[in-house]
Amino acid sequence: MTRQRNDNVGAIGTARPAPELEVWQALNIALDRAMERDSGVFILGEDVGLFGGSYRVTQGLYAKYGEWRVRDTPISENSFVGMGVGAALAGGRPVVEIMTVNFALLALDSIINMAAKLRYMSGGQLQVPLVVRMPGGVARQLGAQHSQRLEHTLINVPGLRVVVPATAQDSYWQLSQAIVADDPIVVLEHEFLYFTKGPFDAAAAPPPMHAAAVRREGRDVTLIAWQRMVSECMNAAAQLSARGIEAEVIDLRSLRPIDLPLLRASVAKTHHAIVVEEDCRFGGAGAEIAATLAEASYPDLRAAVRRVAASDVPTPYNLELERASIPRTQNILDAVEELAGSTG
Repeated sequence: MTRQRNDNVGAIGTARPAPELEVWQALNIALDRAMERDSGVFILGEDVGLFGGSYRVTQGLYAKYGEWRVRDTPISENSFVGMGVGAALAGGRPVVEIMTVNFALLALDSIINMAAKLRYMSGGQLQVPLVVRMPGGVARQLGAQHSQRLEHTLINVPGLRVVVPATAQDSYWQLSQAIVADDPIVVLEHEFLYFTKGPFDAAAAPPPMHAAAVRREGRDVTLIAWQRMVSECMNAAAQLSARGIEAEVIDLRSLRPIDLPLLRASVAKTHHAIVVEEDCRFGGAGAEIAATLAEASYPDLRAAVRRVAASDVPTPYNLELERASIPRTQNILDAVEELAGSTG
């Protein structure tokens, strides 16, 4: 088949390294470099080719690598994710983009029953080096069906690894690491963060893919968060500092596995912990983190691990109700105040 070229997309080109980049640009560079390095890396998904991706992440890659390696698919998530599983089993390194995490519900058979289990069921004879990228979270008035957070579903699957980058640098590092790994890895991206800008150094040595990061040092309470909630915790920590309370902010970066040693080290210093998540409180990732930390750090904790989470309702379309349904800085400040009151 003759390679086609889209001159409009090609004229824009892929993102270039710079001291600061937006998250989508960092992801674009990670894909571009992985495809240059390994001809087995290819992209599947809806609108990833000619259109350049719903959030510009695959912009310019169709023009550079052609339709064989940047493949637009029909609106059939279970089919093209299943195709990715088969390609991974055959020696490829597919990167599948599901346009929104909400559509992943249609692909869970391929992700959970095939990708996550085949290595174990084959006694290690089969490898599934599959990356599934999923934008999700509450963005801006996308309605209940397009504002879900499915961490609770994905982290409950043995055989899957789940990373949750919040910055341009981590997006580049973790996607690059996921592509060269030999396991199925879900990269959960946040729709609200794609066009946020942060420091970027393509030459910097990455930490382990599943290592958490301390974003702010503190001595009085540990705030544990990921993705959008990290910035809310940073805002809360700045306000708490003005009151004489020094909060340590930890960006988990990964939800399966979690970096329990770093969390334990922080709690051993602060003796208090609050988990902040954008997902609903009941049965979520925050519940698992709180329970695991309570078991592992019981001697160091001076109070129960608190949780700050979204309201247990479908995300409203109304903008003010949408904002009110997910945690904000004030909710974190209130949780710290309650924690301080409970410990005297």
